[in-house]
Amino acid sequence: MMIKLLVEGGNMQPGPALSQKLGPAGVNVNSVLQKVNDSTKSFKGLKVPVELDINVSTKEIGVKVFSPPVSELLKREFKIDKGSGAQKKVKVANASIEDIISVSKTKLPNMLCNDLKSAVKTVVGSCVSLGILIENKPASEIEADIDEGKYDKEIKSEKTETSPEKRKELDRYFSEIKALQEKAIKLEEAAKAAAAAAPAPEVKPGAPATPTAASTKPGAPATPTATSAKTESKKK
Repeated sequence: MMIKLLVEGGNMQPGPALSQKLGPAGVNVNSVLQKVNDSTKSFKGLKVPVELDINVSTKEIGVKVFSPPVSELLKREFKIDKGSGAQKKVKVANASIEDIISVSKTKLPNMLCNDLKSAVKTVVGSCVSLGILIENKPASEIEADIDEGKYDKEIKSEKTETSPEKRKELDRYFSEIKALQEKAIKLEEAAKAAAAAAPAPEVKPGAPATPTAASTKPGAPATPTATSAKTESKKK
């Protein structure tokens, strides 16, 4: 009996959904939890795909662990809780191409990619959706650079180590970007607060009402004023 699950590495918890899946197999839930948590403890804090192979007759449990989704690996790599909610305006990290190659190598065995270069492009695509810069540039631009062969040397040599000098420069650049983002957010929040605090326009008693769209349509009769009303009365 095969059962597929997505669990938190090293911290799978019991629940109704799990019991429902394991019920037909007749195995002890606590035994399953222990086996899965032992098998996934190296992925602590990440969502991990797991496949259980249960022998219904002998009650033996086999656990096969797959690498976490690319987005989860990137979050761990750059120590971020979540991606950007506004990818074009807010960036959450600045990666080196070596970082991307490292994540790609980890994920490649479970990807439908023919080679490492294809895997790197897939990981770069996830960086686009998460709001992660690569080499001080938007990830979408790096996709074009890869197609042009700019990083063929690093990919072919499977380079995964970023030099301290390069890391320092990447961090410096991201600090500047982050400061600009925070300033923009504060200005936007201040503008919203000012708009919310602004008093509503005062309408004086007896003031003429703002003409409606209907009253200003071409060909519509104008609303008579007090003067025109008197003139019309004298004519009569």
